[in-house]
Amino acid sequence: MSGKRALDDQFARTFQVEPVSRIADRVADQVRDYIVANDLAEGARLPSERRLAELVGSSRPTVSQALRSLAVMGLIDIRPGAGAFVLRKPGAAVGESFQMMIMLEPDSVDEMVKLRYLLEQGAVSDILSAESLDTTALEEALARLRRARGSAPEWIAADTNFHVELIRLAGNRYLTSLFESAHGAVVGKAYERWIAANELPKWLKGAEFEKQIALHEPVVAALRAGDRDALLAALKTHQDALVAHMGG
Repeated sequence: MSGKRALDDQFARTFQVEPVSRIADRVADQVRDYIVANDLAEGARLPSERRLAELVGSSRPTVSQALRSLAVMGLIDIRPGAGAFVLRKPGAAVGESFQMMIMLEPDSVDEMVKLRYLLEQGAVSDILSAESLDTTALEEALARLRRARGSAPEWIAADTNFHVELIRLAGNRYLTSLFESAHGAVVGKAYERWIAANELPKWLKGAEFEKQIALHEPVVAALRAGDRDALLAALKTHQDALVAHMGG
């Protein structure tokens, strides 16, 4: 008997239990593929968590974690009691390499936060020099943020959507894709406890939640006025808050 146990222990060392987070990442990829393959439009409702779990052959908690990660990326909108809805279609992204670097080099997170900010700053000149600046999508994104008051899952998705729509105004699809990936890697780290365990960060609770709106309204106001300095100042204020969130 002891020999069999020793043999079992020897074989056990050859097995590796895959982390739940990695399984959830694979499920998230399958949900992304589902959105693309079915050409789901903005506002389309995804199948229930139970049905998605059946489709991908996984558990509901894992599917729930996968959906939260997609919400952080701004791809879906989770509405408590109603389900998950497509916020925007997945596009080309280099996010996986960014996320992999953060995983392999955890001390590089601060550099990713800075890269995200540099991309946002760099887009300002092109945004303001556009012949015709159509801020409709950004205005709608801000309205979505306001409607998300009191619903952290909706806020998280709307926040990413807001910043991607801002960068999209620069008219450079490569810049948008790069920013989307950098932003996704950063907020994925900021909200990792929410993704993994549905545990909200302190800045999305109580009075702190309301303060988040004040970080976005000045961005739109500066764009309306065509005020470069005000826009840069608004982005710097938002960046300072993001750095503080990453630290706490």
